[in-house]
Amino acid sequence: MESGCMRNKFFYFFIIVLSLLCMVGGQMLFPGRVQGEPGETEAAPGAENADAADTVDTVRIAAPHGVLIEAATGKVVYEKDKDVEVSPASITKIMTLILIFDALEEGKLSMEDEVTTSAYAKSMGGSQVFLEEGERQTVETMIKCIVIASGNDASVAMAEHIGGSEEAFVAMMNERAEGLGMEHTHFVDCCGLTESKDHYSSAYDVALMSRELVTKYPKILDYSSIWMDTITHVTSRGSSEFGLTNTNKLIRGYEGCVGLKTGSTSIAKYCVSTVAVRGGITLISVVMTAPDYKVRFRDAAAMLDYGFARCTMFVDEHTERLKEIPVKKTVRGSVSCNFSGPFYYLDTEGRSMDNMEKEIHMKKSLTAPVKAGDEAGEAVYMLDGQEVGRMKVVAAEDVPASGYLDYLIYICMQMVVT
Repeated sequence: MESGCMRNKFFYFFIIVLSLLCMVGGQMLFPGRVQGEPGETEAAPGAENADAADTVDTVRIAAPHGVLIEAATGKVVYEKDKDVEVSPASITKIMTLILIFDALEEGKLSMEDEVTTSAYAKSMGGSQVFLEEGERQTVETMIKCIVIASGNDASVAMAEHIGGSEEAFVAMMNERAEGLGMEHTHFVDCCGLTESKDHYSSAYDVALMSRELVTKYPKILDYSSIWMDTITHVTSRGSSEFGLTNTNKLIRGYEGCVGLKTGSTSIAKYCVSTVAVRGGITLISVVMTAPDYKVRFRDAAAMLDYGFARCTMFVDEHTERLKEIPVKKTVRGSVSCNFSGPFYYLDTEGRSMDNMEKEIHMKKSLTAPVKAGDEAGEAVYMLDGQEVGRMKVVAAEDVPASGYLDYLIYICMQMVVT
């Protein structure tokens, strides 16, 4: 009986050991399995966002408002409630930068000009570079402080320098916004720090002013693509260096990202206007009112991925030489012509640009006086038999009308020549 009991004990012991070995072996065979629900695996980066884009064929963003446009054509590639009026926070500074570069282009400013910080500018809270009252910095340094570190103090100092006061500068901002067709925007300050409900914009309007800044003044991208830099404070207490770190994390985390501006307040939540360039295509991705900074950047990247996957650009630089057009009522006889600019066409449907055709239609003649830029014809572009765009042909120079004396001189000159 004892031997039988011993055999039973060994048998049960053997079963227990075998079971344990199977459990260990299972873990060795399936090392990726973790405890939890059957089949549960570690989530991939970004998978926690149920609204994130899962393929390049479509895109869904978690933020309530967003838009993706192509910079050269202004074409909207994707939008989600793009015209809703919301607080833009520091993205407001994009318009401040436009006015700074307007003044530079008009010769009212130079990069080397020095700007003095007022007590009011120093008093700004939020994002700042800690300028002291009476401190002088160059325009170029102020631009870096605004676009890299989102300095509210630098923005107000520049507004006062250009407009005389922030209030006068803000009036200029609103006038410029109206000129750009920003129908859902009104500014009350130059930096977006305000909590006023009268200070608002929309995703599409932010895209419009972002496009104006980067296409008219591409120099801004030299500054908005800087990750880290330093400025030197020189005050009565001596000099000290201050580090600037870009608030746009996509500068380092997204291929081709070269700017542009972030923003966040308790009212605006988290916003970003992102510019990225790949393969000759420049896309502007705007996210407004995101719940946190991770969603802000993830949504912006998702829209950019979608755009770069779908967009193909056709560019015609017009290498051909155009014939001159006869001009009546002048001894000049004819005028040379140019295209009014390069032609851009953005395709999002996967069509081949090899099928693009161009037809040039010129007027038979013009009548003097002719001004440079007067329309002289147009080029019509057809893709797969469908018209996709037109480009004006214009007079390249002024041609004045001729009087009797002009004709008399012309006849005399012709007789001398013959």
